[in-house]
Amino acid sequence: MKSRRFYLLSLLLAPLVTLHAASPVPSKPNILVILTDDLGYDDVGCYWMPDNRSGFEKIRTPNLDRLADEGARFTDFYSPAPVCTPSRAALMTGCYPVRVGMSSFGRNGDGVLAQQHVEGLNPDEVTLAEILKGRGYATACIGKWHLGHLAPFAPREHGFDAFYGMMFPNDMKPFVLHRDETVIEPHPDQKTLNEKFTEEAVKFVRAKRDQPFFLYLAYSAPHIPLHVSDRFRGKSARGLYGDVVECMDWGVGEVLKALDETGLAGRTLVVFTSDNGPDTRGPYDKRGQAFPLRAAKATTREGGVRVPCLMRWPGRIPAGLVCREIASAMDVLPTAAGIAGAQPPQDRIIDGKDILALMTKPGAPSPHDAFFYYNGEKLEAVRSANWKLVFPRTAMDDTPYERKPGAAKEALLPEALYDLAADVGETKDLIRQHPEVAQRLRALAERMRDDMGDSATSQKGKNRRPVGRLPASGQ
Repeated sequence: MKSRRFYLLSLLLAPLVTLHAASPVPSKPNILVILTDDLGYDDVGCYWMPDNRSGFEKIRTPNLDRLADEGARFTDFYSPAPVCTPSRAALMTGCYPVRVGMSSFGRNGDGVLAQQHVEGLNPDEVTLAEILKGRGYATACIGKWHLGHLAPFAPREHGFDAFYGMMFPNDMKPFVLHRDETVIEPHPDQKTLNEKFTEEAVKFVRAKRDQPFFLYLAYSAPHIPLHVSDRFRGKSARGLYGDVVECMDWGVGEVLKALDETGLAGRTLVVFTSDNGPDTRGPYDKRGQAFPLRAAKATTREGGVRVPCLMRWPGRIPAGLVCREIASAMDVLPTAAGIAGAQPPQDRIIDGKDILALMTKPGAPSPHDAFFYYNGEKLEAVRSANWKLVFPRTAMDDTPYERKPGAAKEALLPEALYDLAADVGETKDLIRQHPEVAQRLRALAERMRDDMGDSATSQKGKNRRPVGRLPASGQ
């Protein structure tokens, strides 16, 4: 795409323009984004809420709690999709997944990428890594990619100088460990894999201490199947699942320690979040928890897409700030671009907003007038301020991993309106009491259907961009 090449060239020339204007060049902070895989809202110590159910004890996360104490905790932070491939595409592009064609794959409309798929993140998209690389940042992707395993879609084709990780989640094959484009371990030991990601991240921080860097550390945990090394096994009150989360918290602590020891902590923005809500299959000691939110991964109830988010930037983000405004993983791209002295691409729609004010000014309002809950290509709900309108669905839509035929699960549930400020668990339908609110949210949804489409209404949308795709074998 000509416009993409022009945009990246403009990033390279921006420092020259600044020097020519004889204005000071702002210091560029390091940017560290830590993404977890299926971590629940209630699985981080500073988010945990006690309930009366036996077995859902608090998981110890002292290093994540430290981020909250020294920075900001977001209570209403959203993943733009309830499953991993689309949500990661949103983080990298600053767009709703359906806008960039990363919401369904293959002939069957699968929700995530697998080995048989010939799609991936379109090389014409401009990623966060490309923006920062154009501003002189060293860039690395460590951990799970899951945005396309074929050559044109690999991390180093999307702005990363280095890649150490795997293309797929830990329940898919081929599950191999890559360094850049080379497979270095065909059968990695999952018990120690996330510790390896931590070690690699620490090495990167120490090696790049003299230049600005962007590190995308995407742990493959706590996605099932659960694995953890012996030194962490049996330590958590929440069983194996808690052991895995506490191992990951240790890893975050090691990276924070590296920032401290290199003197980089004060000029590094750290963002910690999850790609979607928890997988709640299995016994309590082997699954995540989204309490007090409703439902879990693969749904657009709050438990599927509202995720923990912590940010720390000493001297800029006030310690102990709690933000209760709507924000999203899509916002990371425009915010990080602004911090680095760049702009998001101007030749295309970017759905994310610059949320620096939310991060640094207590009481600042959200720049989002609405958040749209897409599941694949289906628009299932819309939120504006504290109100969430949920469109008609079946009970099965809220329990996707329990797809058992039956009239109860297949019966259509009516449209419902919730006040999330008073009822975060989505238990009390207020649509009859507030028909004017429901009508306002319907109008917002219709505007988005015209923009991006909705498979439920057979609308295609006029502002969608194509997925990257290679010809299938034999075609």
